[in-house]
Amino acid sequence: MTTTLFANAAIHTLNPRKPRASALLVEDGIIVAVGSEAELRAHAPIGTRTHDLEKAVVIPGFTDSHIHTATLARAMHEVDLRYAGSVEEALAGVAAVEPQYGDGEWIFGGWWDYNKWQVPVQPDRRGLDAVCPRNPVALTSADGHTVWANGRALQALGITRTTPDPAGGEIVRDAQGEATGILRESAVYPVRRLAASGLSGNLAEQLRKAQGYLLSLGVTGVHDIDGADALEAYTRLREDGALALRVNKLLAQNDLEAAIRNGIRTGQGDSWIRHGAVKIFADGAVGSHTCHMGEPFPGGNNHGMEVTTYPEMLSLATRAARAGIAVAVHAIGDRANHLVLNALTEVQGLTSRHGLRHRLEHVQFLLPADVPRLATLGVVASMQPQHCPSDMPILGMLRGRNLASYAWRSLLDAGATVAFGSDSPVEIPNPFHGIHAALTRTTEEGKPEGGWEPHERISLAQTLNAYCVAPAYASGEENLKGMLKPGMLADFTVLDTDIFAVGPAEIRETKVRMTVTDGLVRHMSGE
Repeated sequence: MTTTLFANAAIHTLNPRKPRASALLVEDGIIVAVGSEAELRAHAPIGTRTHDLEKAVVIPGFTDSHIHTATLARAMHEVDLRYAGSVEEALAGVAAVEPQYGDGEWIFGGWWDYNKWQVPVQPDRRGLDAVCPRNPVALTSADGHTVWANGRALQALGITRTTPDPAGGEIVRDAQGEATGILRESAVYPVRRLAASGLSGNLAEQLRKAQGYLLSLGVTGVHDIDGADALEAYTRLREDGALALRVNKLLAQNDLEAAIRNGIRTGQGDSWIRHGAVKIFADGAVGSHTCHMGEPFPGGNNHGMEVTTYPEMLSLATRAARAGIAVAVHAIGDRANHLVLNALTEVQGLTSRHGLRHRLEHVQFLLPADVPRLATLGVVASMQPQHCPSDMPILGMLRGRNLASYAWRSLLDAGATVAFGSDSPVEIPNPFHGIHAALTRTTEEGKPEGGWEPHERISLAQTLNAYCVAPAYASGEENLKGMLKPGMLADFTVLDTDIFAVGPAEIRETKVRMTVTDGLVRHMSGE
């Protein structure tokens, strides 16, 4: 038995019955006592090690409730265009990495956002053809719902002028009927499958590095949204004794039938790798103008895309719930969220029978009347506060509509469970950036002054609950983690700043001094 006393700290437990302490006593990865150093030392067994935390602030470890860790791991090794300010800068970024690839090798990556470019016009294949004539190139947009491809990529994907649009997707074409190189929604799925096929390298090794990055940000657990390849890679890391993150692994929709045949149920697993809900797409994204809205986007009759029709949604939700598998539905537009809530109402009997906790992923726009429905149905709102400032350049087009937008406070006031994540690599997976966004609803520069729709701002306590306590509830692990109290896993984060004593700008710049999972130090700043 290994016992460690973590002492001399300002510990915020997030346990309302005992919110503050100065020491934790940990045995074999479990917290056995919380209190003052003197009282814990009096009960510590002989041989207990002491770890002096030098009066630092300690909080429970963050759980990122919506993150694509396999995509993040690959993106750390691919072209990154998120800071490009124009199509010319984006093409220059691609041209800079092109010499690193052999003839015919795929170039993936991207994270470009034309909404933030000096001239906000979607690019096409011709620019990529000019800078990368010898390689197929497929670059994902910042919201993950559009791919910018060159001619060689389109050829490799078998896309010609006669290729029909897939259900729930679009191959954008010019006036002559030729594919422009822009693929939307389900049309990007073949690119995702290629990226997951091994063309991008050894995923287990890439995830090992991504794990280190996340631990350095104080993240001790993830709800992973990527595919079965990520589960296989995490399993390999565990077999090698290298897994240091808690993984709640969601299923891809295409894997649902295999999961049912194999008897997989939501909640199976252990404290390291646990099976989660099945991910279903209801619509697209606001940045790509493909989220399903009740009113059209300005300038036309585009209501976005219904990626999964209502009958299909209801069928999938019924099939999953009957098998004891919760659903996690990507829904951004108000119309998409409304329809998903209708479907979840229809499966309430099955939901109750199996004790399932369904989720809505993103929940960016709601009809006001739909806000209380999440609480009534027990549906978790899995949200990403950083999306609010990131979407500022395009939110003006929705001004004046009767919508509850990024409605964190309204949902909490209605009694819903709100769990926060990053959607990385769409956003940087830094929880302190998300905390800043939740507190201010502004960009890093403080724009707009006072925050966008400031009535939806929430407190630091509510935000930490959304990053620590609510994710544990969402995955059915509230008895294991989320708070620092006896019987919980010894997963916590040591900060270099007292976030309870400074303003949002200082919180955003907070660094992590130490990250602990299972009672073991996994990250130490400066090492």
